[in-house]
Amino acid sequence: MGARCHVTRLKLANFRSYPATTLSLEGTQSRPVVLVGDNGAGKTNLLEALSCFAPGRGLRGAALTEMTRIGATAPWAVHVQLQKGDDRLEIGTGMAPNSIDADGEEDGAGRRLVRIDGVSTNGPGILSQHLAVLWLTPAMDRLFVESASGRRRFLDRIVLALHADHGRQVTAYERAMRERNRLFAERGAQADSAWLSALETRMAEHAVAIAAARLETVRHLDIRLRAAPPGPFPRGEIRLDGWVEDHLALGSALETEEAFRAHLALMRKRDAAAGRTLDGPHRSDLIVYHCGKAMPASLCSTGEQKGLLIGMILAHADLVLDQTGQRPILLMDEVAAHLDPDRRADLFERLIALGCQAWMTGTDPALFHPLDGQADAFHVMDGVLAPCPLRN
Repeated sequence: MGARCHVTRLKLANFRSYPATTLSLEGTQSRPVVLVGDNGAGKTNLLEALSCFAPGRGLRGAALTEMTRIGATAPWAVHVQLQKGDDRLEIGTGMAPNSIDADGEEDGAGRRLVRIDGVSTNGPGILSQHLAVLWLTPAMDRLFVESASGRRRFLDRIVLALHADHGRQVTAYERAMRERNRLFAERGAQADSAWLSALETRMAEHAVAIAAARLETVRHLDIRLRAAPPGPFPRGEIRLDGWVEDHLALGSALETEEAFRAHLALMRKRDAAAGRTLDGPHRSDLIVYHCGKAMPASLCSTGEQKGLLIGMILAHADLVLDQTGQRPILLMDEVAAHLDPDRRADLFERLIALGCQAWMTGTDPALFHPLDGQADAFHVMDGVLAPCPLRN
């Protein structure tokens, strides 16, 4: 069944529109949480606060300093009480106090703090050892029609929930690649060969680790997507397209690492002329198809694209549960607004069946009426949360 994992209390201080607020969910187990209110009421801010308990920059991709409430004289902080099976954890995160000056102005980029049961840790990477947080936002609705970079970021968040070291590998690869690109910018094809070789060796090592984690995750996710039961949401299939991924699918890690290192050396003149590295996992793409229509997701209707995306998030939640034994927390912003009644009902049934704590937002409580009695619902207005019914 997997361990239950759910937030029983959420506390915010100086976060976005909230000077201070506390939401208690004692005794709710992993029931869905519904937040309703007008546009601009602060519903998404609550989801963003929860997304800060995942490694990275949260569901808006914001800098740490952007999250502090305007005019605040202390930086933002978020705290959750987390129930994991029979264990209860206190986890807090926020920006270091020295990032706000006496006039309430933010100073520099800020530094992230994390405390678990009152003990400071070495950074946000440790959060993935305690909980998995997945999200779906309206900004992701155009995932299939925009650039490959957005799909790579989406994929890497998925991978990170299953491979805690993935973020470090991506960061190390990109650091070496930027240094290689800088040498080309300064010296062109005449850049120091030994220095380039050292950088390319590092790039190849990290590139294979990145590609291997991506391929494994995509393979397991694709199996779940293809096996999804018939229903109102379209079934999808996914694959990876990229130089390193393509080679790794056919050969060993050592063979692929050597092949990519040799390829980078061979392409130095081309990359120097372009001013950037043209092959590698930073150029890979996630390809998604609508199974029933044998059609790329980019050519599907907006409703079908939304359905494919929801299917991927639910399949990922099931994969996290299967591989880690832990139920993830789902954040789904305005998820019901553009779904017809059948798809809304099916989504709610699948969320209940998953047993994950799903946080959902919307402007109309009637959209969530099938969850009446099965979810905890709150009306959000002016930083105040009050229980509300979900009846028609």
